Amino acid sequence: MPENKPLDILKGALLLEHRGKALYSSVAESSKVESVKELFNMLVREEEKHIKMLSKQYSRLVKGESFDISDLDKERSSTLEAIITEKIVEDVTGAEYEAAVISAALEFEKNAVQYYSEHAASAESEEEKKLFDWLTDWEKNHMLMLARVDNELKEKIWYDNQFWPLD
Repeated sequence: MPENKPLDILKGALLLEHRGKALYSSVAESSKVESVKELFNMLVREEEKHIKMLSKQYSRLVKGESFDISDLDKERSSTLEAIITEKIVEDVTGAEYEAAVISAALEFEKNAVQYYSEHAASAESEEEKKLFDWLTDWEKNHMLMLARVDNELKEKIWYDNQFWPLD
């Protein structure tokens, strides 16, 4: 079977999104902290949107059709971030399970940003580039939100435990 670079990239992207959804679903189900559940349920819903978009593109390419990015503008990232971030930092201590999974999710999102940005740069068509730029931007929003929570949790534990240099 001949290599089809866009199809192979979409397969990798779908795998990435399904793994993210599985991780985020697991955290949402197992966390005892309501604000963390809310954050990860929101991330699950967003990964589902990515899976839907990527599946549509994959189906089109298998049929010999081109990318269809006409509905990219209809999808927007969630705006719960400011409310959730403050509540999570209030509810979570730095050594808890929730803090660890937030850090792991941040790394996962960094990998997604890298994957999508690399494939946007090597896209074979303008539509493919726009799709991967769109996904890069969306994953960057997730990454920045998680980085903010992660950093604030670190600051909290440093402050609570007086982890700063002595004079």
